[in-house]
Amino acid sequence: VQLQASGGGLVKAGGSLRLSCAASGRTPSKYVTGWFRQAPGKEREFVAGVNWSGGGILYADSVKGRSTISRDIVKNTVYLEIDSLKPEDTAVYYCAVDRTSIVRGNSMWYDYWGPGTLVTVSS
Repeated sequence: VQLQASGGGLVKAGGSLRLSCAASGRTPSKYVTGWFRQAPGKEREFVAGVNWSGGGILYADSVKGRSTISRDIVKNTVYLEIDSLKPEDTAVYYCAVDRTSIVRGNSMWYDYWGPGTLVTVSS
């Protein structure tokens, strides 16, 4: 499975951003796509995840209420939109795939990772 995240950039605080994660290659029939982020000097943290059917969604408290994760099955792409961006949202955002159907926030469950996309939020 190959993953490609895109959509990062420089955004002013209060703005919005939509990240995309496109999966290609031998993707499992059912899988979870998760978004993680890593800020400079900090550990990687879970942001949001969605399962294949879209019926299972999980958000981290840090983005809950101001983010939306969705998926396009035809395009094999998962989107993460974050509104009301804050400087503390600045990080490299990664998408990853877990071959199970349960959305979990622990990165240990995720088998495939793509290169990240940098999001910088200016104050």
